[in-house]
Amino acid sequence: MLCLGKRIFIFFVVCFGFISLHASVVAEVDPQVVYSGETAKFILKLSGTDVKKPSIDTLCGSPVTATASSTSIEIVNGEYSKTYELSYDFVPQKSCVIEPISIEVDGKKELSNSVKVNVKPPSQDKNADFVLSLLPSKKELFVGEPFTLTLVLKQSKHAQVVDSQFVAPDFKGFWLKGQSEPQRKENDDFIVTTLTYKLAPQREGNLTIKPAQIRIAKRVNQRDIWGSFMPQVKWRSYFSNNVSLDVKPLPNDAKLIGDFTLHVKADKTTIHPNEAVNVTVTVQGDGNLEDIESFKPYVDGVNVFDEKIIIKGNTLTQKLAFVSDKDFTIPPFHLDFYDIKTQKVRRITTKPIHIKVEGTLATPKETLHVKKAAPSSDEKSLHVSTSQTSSNLSWIWLVVSFIVGIAVGVALTLARPFQGRKKEKKLSLKDEKLLLIKLMEFKDKDEKVQEIVDILEQNIYGSKHQKIDKKVLKEILKKYQIS
Repeated sequence: MLCLGKRIFIFFVVCFGFISLHASVVAEVDPQVVYSGETAKFILKLSGTDVKKPSIDTLCGSPVTATASSTSIEIVNGEYSKTYELSYDFVPQKSCVIEPISIEVDGKKELSNSVKVNVKPPSQDKNADFVLSLLPSKKELFVGEPFTLTLVLKQSKHAQVVDSQFVAPDFKGFWLKGQSEPQRKENDDFIVTTLTYKLAPQREGNLTIKPAQIRIAKRVNQRDIWGSFMPQVKWRSYFSNNVSLDVKPLPNDAKLIGDFTLHVKADKTTIHPNEAVNVTVTVQGDGNLEDIESFKPYVDGVNVFDEKIIIKGNTLTQKLAFVSDKDFTIPPFHLDFYDIKTQKVRRITTKPIHIKVEGTLATPKETLHVKKAAPSSDEKSLHVSTSQTSSNLSWIWLVVSFIVGIAVGVALTLARPFQGRKKEKKLSLKDEKLLLIKLMEFKDKDEKVQEIVDILEQNIYGSKHQKIDKKVLKEILKKYQIS
């Protein structure tokens, strides 16, 4: 009986252990050590027949980026139970502890265990199958001084790669001026890929370029619940070194640094009154082109319009338009910069451009003053004898002048509406050059105006003959009261 009692006791212990096992919640993190910027996976393993999956949006203060779940069924002595595995991907920023999570299993609240997440700063493993390196061309430089940063990826030929994801370095505090195409070379054991970035620091101080990262997916074999090996994909992150730079302020209060050339070109030097002269300013060279301000000058008696500066690679361009009804001179343009080679501030200057305006009004000639001779005695007597007659005539002329003045005033009043209409008709929709001049000052405020200005420039200075939507044009003229 004692033996039978022990057996019954063991049976109940096993049964209760079995029930407890199948109603448990186990939490874990993979991998156990996570490098900063690397994705971690929080896994919940649940056992039970009826499980309500928890809704988890954040872990360790970081948002959940992906979720997955799997279910397996186990049958023991004709009874079955379900096992769930829920996974949540997140990118922890620092070490933390994931507190127990409450989950309803078979109608009861179950708590998972707490899990510690260990986050370490990115580190470079030079013995790994994948090695990333960042190599700057210089470590001491001035604000705005261009330099190159070479990214080198060294990959073992024996590494089995299913997929990869590259995360570029963080260039916060730098201008990214361009990058090269990847160059690939092979030797006996490695495949080496290089990529070059062209950068320039935006401010002084100790600036750091954070590591680049490449995530590699490899195929691994793991046992499933039946004990068999199942091929799975596992991701791992590899990091480069970081780069520290000592950036100094520009000497002699200079704002630009590099080696530049400056060119100015006008589309014409002879124009008609109020016709636009289009000028293109071009700066080429290596340096902080981004800090160059507008070249728009002040010219007395001339309307000057400037477009936004455009930078492509190592070339800066700006278009200007000059409009006047008399001869004028476009003043020289200049650029001051700190020359790295000579270690001095240089100034480059263009030549002035003289513009001739044809058809301008001639300068009025000097007034011809004729001195009247003194009247003779006979003329004086004649003047005296006719003074009475002149007095009578002056009254007559005064009355006539008054009547004529009234008539002219009435005529001018009646003619004003016609003059107004005439003025309104001065701006012809067919006069593309005058339209361009009138619309230039509004092009940066209105996209529709910009479109029409582009069409007008192509029609006037190019070989295209595009039609303008007159309805839209009239709306713009009315909106900005252009006449």
